[in-house]
Amino acid sequence: MDKNLLQYDGSKRVLAIVGVLTVAQTIAIITQALFLAKAITQMFHGASFTDVSVSFALFFLAHVIRHTLQWAKERVSYRFAERTAHAFREQLVEQIFELGPQAVGQHGSGNLITLTLEGIPKFRKYLELFIPRVTAMAVIPAVVVLFIFTKDILSGVILVVVLPVLILFLILIGIVSKRRIDDQMETYRLLSRHFVDSLRGLVTLKYLGRSKSHEKAIDTVSNKYRIATNRALRYAFLSSFALDFFASLSVAIVAVELGFRLINGTVGLEMALAVLVLAPEYFTPVRELGNDFHATVDGQDAGNEIRAILATPVAKSESAIPAVTAQTTLALQDVSVEGDDRNILSHINLTLTGPIKVGIVGSSGAGKSTLIQALAGFVNTSGTITLDKVQATLTQDAWRRQISYIPQHPTIFSASVQENIRFYAPQATDEAVRQAAQQVGLLALIEQFPQGFNEPIGQGGRVLSGGEEQRIALARTLLQQQPILLFDEPTAHLDIETEHEIKTIIEPMLDDKIVFFATHRLHWMQTMDYIVVLDQGQIVEQGTHDELLAKNGAYVALRNAQRGVSA
Repeated sequence: MDKNLLQYDGSKRVLAIVGVLTVAQTIAIITQALFLAKAITQMFHGASFTDVSVSFALFFLAHVIRHTLQWAKERVSYRFAERTAHAFREQLVEQIFELGPQAVGQHGSGNLITLTLEGIPKFRKYLELFIPRVTAMAVIPAVVVLFIFTKDILSGVILVVVLPVLILFLILIGIVSKRRIDDQMETYRLLSRHFVDSLRGLVTLKYLGRSKSHEKAIDTVSNKYRIATNRALRYAFLSSFALDFFASLSVAIVAVELGFRLINGTVGLEMALAVLVLAPEYFTPVRELGNDFHATVDGQDAGNEIRAILATPVAKSESAIPAVTAQTTLALQDVSVEGDDRNILSHINLTLTGPIKVGIVGSSGAGKSTLIQALAGFVNTSGTITLDKVQATLTQDAWRRQISYIPQHPTIFSASVQENIRFYAPQATDEAVRQAAQQVGLLALIEQFPQGFNEPIGQGGRVLSGGEEQRIALARTLLQQQPILLFDEPTAHLDIETEHEIKTIIEPMLDDKIVFFATHRLHWMQTMDYIVVLDQGQIVEQGTHDELLAKNGAYVALRNAQRGVSA
């Protein structure tokens, strides 16, 4: 019995309903066995057609009732499983958003995608199958063997002795099979993560000319999953065969002892036939539970993973974050971000009062994107952060609601142009969406679409260029009207011409805001009020553009390196 089963909303009621239906179904099973045995006995003794037809009719009626009750059990279980799985999916997605990207990095985006898209259906299937199977195993054998004891004690003793052996064998098979299934699921998660990472890095692989060579890596991971799947199937087939074999052997033992007693005349034909018909029904719940074990164990594992994520505490701060304005003073004191073996950011000290545009520059791996992610609340930080002298935590939802984050590769959702633009501001009017699109230079393009602002884009819709996707992200930012803007290499993947067009759109958006702009293209720095130069996760220089030029230090070295000028 799954210890978490009773914790789900409505599970006790469903178990009670399924239990009652199972008891009624067991009575129908016994009834059909009795009338089938009676009909065969009547035919053996040469009874009239009328008497035999009545027995067969009652047998058929009991048979129909039995399977109608089975359908009702499965229907009740299916509705409960569907409702519970739907609630789990909503809770999981909400929890992932609450935990933020640091949780995505911890669990792996591929793993979370697989868990949400495929783990939830497997969890639903587990609930759908497990509830009627485990209830049947608890009720049917007990009621059947009690009935057999009232009619034939020796047959009842044989069934009672054999069943624990079958259950023990089922447990042993489950232990061995679970290892194989766990191995299969692990390789499946690896394949899913590899697939997601491959999709995300496909553009980079093509740019580096490594897309063809990546086929070997995909083939290796896929082959590992194929081998693990075949091993799991091999154990599933073997265990099903073993359960069927031992169950059939047990029925054969009952049949043999009944046959000897029939010959000796110590048992009647009708009762012997009834016991013989009921013996397979006695073992059927165990066989069905064993057969469905392989179809449900990965769903149970998915449910455990989901519960572990839902149980992860969301970081909360006791202090209330003040409303951020363009004149807010933001101070970072000894702020650090830990990596696996070193600090990605180390002792960042920065005090800024808006409105101000801060450029963040440095060589690749210097920590530019990590600093932006820390300010966005995407990663956990150590140190002290204050807003207008009030200590705060950047992972708080109150902080996140006051920032706009523009990444290098914005997400384009599978929806219409209008829905994508107003994604973070669903209350925005159609006119506001139109003005935002016009301001970022998308209006002329959108008006050429057959469905205009209702044109589907993203997966399954119209494909946009990198520059057009970035304009969608900027239009979202315009609708949000947040006091703090965070740019993480927003034009790094664009060509010079497209970047120039995007730059003319971005620059007016930066007025009267607190802006953090991370980039490796230093021509942006001439429009910045303040510049922070990072190297190996530390601030090595900071000041205005003219001040840093006068220092002739790290900033100048970056400019010279980008221009190809030797020091």
